[in-house]
Amino acid sequence: MPGFTNISTYQFAPLRDLKPLRETLVNRSKEWQLKGTILLSTEGINLFVAGRTPQIQMLLELLRQVPGLETLTPKISESDEQPFTRMLVRIKKEIIAFGVPGIDPSKRTSPKLPAKQLKLWLDEGKPITLLDTRNDYEIKLGTFDRALPIGIKHFRDFPKAVGQLPDELKDQPVVMFCTGGIRCEKAGPYMESQGFSQVFQLDGGILKYFEECGSAHYQGDCFVFDQRVGLDAHLNETPNAQCFVCLTPLSAEDQQSEKYKVGESCPYCFKTSEERMQLTITERHEAIQKVTTPLPGSAPYKNLRPVKVPAKYDGLSLLEFLCKILSHIPEQEWLRDIDAGRFTDTLGNVVTSDKIVHSGERYYHVTANESEPDVNPAVRILYEDQALIVLEKPAPLPIHPCGRYNRNTLQYILEKVYVPQKPHAAHRLDANTTGLLLVSRTRHFAGLLQPQFADGRVQKTYRALVYGAPKQDEFICDLPLSEKTMVAGAREAHVDGLPARTEFTVIERRTDGTSLLEVRPITGRTNQIRIHLWELGYPIVGELLYLPGRKLGDTQTAATEDPPLCLHAKSLSFMHPLTGQRMHFESQLESSASQPLLSATDFADTTPIHIH
Repeated sequence: MPGFTNISTYQFAPLRDLKPLRETLVNRSKEWQLKGTILLSTEGINLFVAGRTPQIQMLLELLRQVPGLETLTPKISESDEQPFTRMLVRIKKEIIAFGVPGIDPSKRTSPKLPAKQLKLWLDEGKPITLLDTRNDYEIKLGTFDRALPIGIKHFRDFPKAVGQLPDELKDQPVVMFCTGGIRCEKAGPYMESQGFSQVFQLDGGILKYFEECGSAHYQGDCFVFDQRVGLDAHLNETPNAQCFVCLTPLSAEDQQSEKYKVGESCPYCFKTSEERMQLTITERHEAIQKVTTPLPGSAPYKNLRPVKVPAKYDGLSLLEFLCKILSHIPEQEWLRDIDAGRFTDTLGNVVTSDKIVHSGERYYHVTANESEPDVNPAVRILYEDQALIVLEKPAPLPIHPCGRYNRNTLQYILEKVYVPQKPHAAHRLDANTTGLLLVSRTRHFAGLLQPQFADGRVQKTYRALVYGAPKQDEFICDLPLSEKTMVAGAREAHVDGLPARTEFTVIERRTDGTSLLEVRPITGRTNQIRIHLWELGYPIVGELLYLPGRKLGDTQTAATEDPPLCLHAKSLSFMHPLTGQRMHFESQLESSASQPLLSATDFADTTPIHIH
């Protein structure tokens, strides 16, 4: 004998005093060991409850004492096990979410068609349209012969779906149905309001039809919202399961699929690792678009730019320190901002130019009500996992906050997209340089990646279009780069310069006096490729700082309307910090619209380079 009685029912009626009623139902359900869901609203009640038969009868008697629920009549089925795991009694705005004001089934519904009358119509072949108002995943388990699915994922989508039905249905008989009838109570009046003149609703839904007519004209089972998942025409539990991810009902055959993993996937929602990656990347691109529309630095705002004191500047005045650390900015500019009260300490106190600074201290350069120059925000994610991100950076786009840029930077964009993580670029690309960039997801992974850059295990290649025609097909520049050459762009190599080495191969010498080069930076100094080519007499096309004729410009970051710097990070190879696997990426160069002076044929070869 079955051990549990299952009831499902609803009643549209104006209810009051919902909080005391909820408290009573919670206490009685606990006392009677009932489980399921009871939804209460000022528009009525909707419930699915299971328990021992005597206790179920006690619940019904209790509910029928509530004004408006005197005629509450449930649909009953039996099960060997309790189909619910807990008892929920909730107060909701609607007992069935629809979201359309003015629909009140307690006052008016569409004509109700008894189950036996529908069977008679179907036996006779009466010309009617059967409209299944349920969600798509419910219909997969079964429906009436030749029924028209409304095509929705949630009942709130029903009004929009009605607008897509053929106009000829408005003058024809339409019989709508759902599991137990409650959705049709709202769907029917709504369809009538939209001009459908002959709408009927199946009284009691599929479950009542099963009870009175069996499986006639129905194929499959009926989906139910409990652990039984499906009921057959005899209202007995079927061997179906449900995917917890996509909610699709699963047959016994579906459950044997290797793609079915409880709580993870099923044959209907299974994705390969590549498909999951692509979905994730698509979501990232949508998030980037949202963050950068409009550009985050386009509106004026107050900005605090931190400046930390290195040990070697300990004991200098604030003015001396600023002129040392950012020597390309004239002293008078620093003095003007200091005198204007635009430098503060960490407590917000204004500091003067003669303030003595000490190692490790942090000061803030305050810029108020300023907007930032426009940048190109078209960042493209190529790969990501829990440790790292590989992306293509557009130009102009600074990576880190600097100068006039704070929010219009790659770092700011990524922090907004990947919140609460704070991804950090693992190496440098100038604001005006496009191409591949490796980004660590956390500080921990940054620490694992950094040694690879320090000991030369990361290989990078670039493409550069330069003025001039190098005589040798292959050549090297190992000019050391000092702090002065890196920051100010001075030509002289200094005795305290850091070792720097760049290797070059000529790909093509062009008739217009330019040459296309492959560039391999062995070290990674700031502006290394640009300075080395400039020193060799082959400045990069589009340069604004290291100009032809060994001249220096005064612009660090290009404007969006400036001609592009023709320097592109083409390939990147490194060891994955978790798996130890060699990772190699080639730029998807068809997306490099910022390189108009480099034709598509220049980048036709995208065969990966195998590095041992």
